[in-house]
Amino acid sequence: MKATFLSICFMLLFSFSYGQADNQSTKNTTVGFELDAVPYIFKGYYGSVWVGHNHLRYRAVITKIETPDFVLEDGFTNNEMKVYAAIVDYFFKPDFEGWWIGPGLEYWDATIQTDAKLETAEYNNIIFTLGGGYVWKFYKNFYLNPWVAGHLRIGGDKDVMVDQSTFETKLIIPEISVKLGWHF
Repeated sequence: MKATFLSICFMLLFSFSYGQADNQSTKNTTVGFELDAVPYIFKGYYGSVWVGHNHLRYRAVITKIETPDFVLEDGFTNNEMKVYAAIVDYFFKPDFEGWWIGPGLEYWDATIQTDAKLETAEYNNIIFTLGGGYVWKFYKNFYLNPWVAGHLRIGGDKDVMVDQSTFETKLIIPEISVKLGWHF
């Protein structure tokens, strides 16, 4: 399921940008990676690899995060998510720096418990995401990337039954963080 989802995401995202090349005589292509601070703070990890061409950056992301309890509805805990994403970013300036904006698709594979911790329920969501940020190169091609995003649930589980309680997945989820990255 996850491999099929990622394959479909990449086909869609690459097809959106097909034929959008500039008429410039020089082409700017690079490869890079990023690490995001927030998942590491909340018992997880984040990895992103990307290929950039002209003003477009194509990212593949894998993340694991445990949602902090203060964000969850009362009575729920241990919300652990694995996220697989395919995203296309557009940079307004050349050389993959400055302001950017980008849409993407994500697959959230998650588990949740109540405070009683009797059962663990599984749920999955398909998310449309729209984010933006600013890439600041502080040393050669090393950069900081503060960003914000909004995530919209477009498919998957809305109500999740666990320990005779119902956990309702949110329709819209905001996010803010900072990434550290490097590219060739």
